[in-house]
Amino acid sequence: MDSIVIQGGKRLEGTIPISGAKNSALTLLPCAILTDEKLTLSNLPRLADVDSFGHLLNELGVSTKIEGLQPGEIGRRMTLRAKKLISTTAPYDMVRRMRASILVLGPLLARSGDATVSLPGGCAIGDRPIDLHLQALEAMGAQIELAAGFVRATAPRGGRIPGGDFTFPVVSVGATENAVMAAVLAKGRTNLYNAAREPEIVDLCRLLQKMGAQIQGAGSPHISIEGVEKLNGCTYAVMPDRIEAGSYACAAGITGGSLDLIGVRAEDMHATTNALAQAGLMVEFHDRGMKVSADGPLKPLALSTAPFPGFATDMQAQFMAMLCRAKGESFLEETIFENRYMHVPELRRMGANIDVRGRSAIVHGVDHMTGAKVMATDLRASMSLIIAGLAAEGETEVLRVYHLDRGYERLEEKLSAVGATIERRGGG
Repeated sequence: MDSIVIQGGKRLEGTIPISGAKNSALTLLPCAILTDEKLTLSNLPRLADVDSFGHLLNELGVSTKIEGLQPGEIGRRMTLRAKKLISTTAPYDMVRRMRASILVLGPLLARSGDATVSLPGGCAIGDRPIDLHLQALEAMGAQIELAAGFVRATAPRGGRIPGGDFTFPVVSVGATENAVMAAVLAKGRTNLYNAAREPEIVDLCRLLQKMGAQIQGAGSPHISIEGVEKLNGCTYAVMPDRIEAGSYACAAGITGGSLDLIGVRAEDMHATTNALAQAGLMVEFHDRGMKVSADGPLKPLALSTAPFPGFATDMQAQFMAMLCRAKGESFLEETIFENRYMHVPELRRMGANIDVRGRSAIVHGVDHMTGAKVMATDLRASMSLIIAGLAAEGETEVLRVYHLDRGYERLEEKLSAVGATIERRGGG
């Protein structure tokens, strides 16, 4: 099993290109199911989760083809076509590899009137039930059955779902995405209230609109969709990854460095950049992205995760690592998932002083951290250990880096280019 080894204490300085957003790519890929025409996605990150999703789509009858880049493009360019679906069942062996596989449920239901999907797997960061996905689809006219570890959704008499209104009792990104994809081919109008507002939701709606969907209110709590009979293919670029950008910004902060993050969009980053500025970093947006520089000691923060436009739960672990070196005590509250502090014991092995009390954590800043052998537990926790290792004295070895490969493209290459001493080692 591979590991990543870091010789810490190097100041990071230079330019890092930000890849296409993993969380958006995994939502845009299943849109190929909604049309029998070609869908081409550019700026697609080369990640394990993207590859796994592609294999799942292949199982359903969607062809996927990696194409050469056009001038000025970064990332991968993939053309998908679901000319004829050969299956409406997403099997356990495919779905267990990642939780995002549940996002084929809505498109399969919309296209075929019948969808069977294994209950999903993914990172072990707490209970993430799919009940809101199912409640939304039921409100839109689908019939739902749960049996033997699978969920089956069917439209009345095997046709198209009629559409309907649903108010999410709590904000759910995945459930909003599934509901939107199911609604675009419904017979009538669907209104989603208390819908998620994340930039990835907006990216999804923009793609669907380009495919011919009738959607209003993307980025607001009320999304209205008027179903259409057919969607067309198109070419669309995946948005830049705001979580990757925030992660590298934390790396600049903890190492006292300065990084130019190319491709970042200011409108996606307000909560993160506000927190960075409060921690004492200088944040400057320009026409190519964002520059983050550490000029002086890090300041402690009080942060609480919340749905967009609040502070993202996917940034909590990275900020915690950075704040281990702040001058004073920081307070973090995790409101989204109940088991997202699994990186804390590993950070303590590196000299961090962190107290966890339920969903709250107090980070007592320390003067220095030391390298150690640590174990990654999930995707963002993995990045927190990388960030800590960049500033720690001596060698840090991060084990189980397959988690990182799910969400960070060319990590070692990007960090090496800005001054880090980092390499991947095979486990034999």
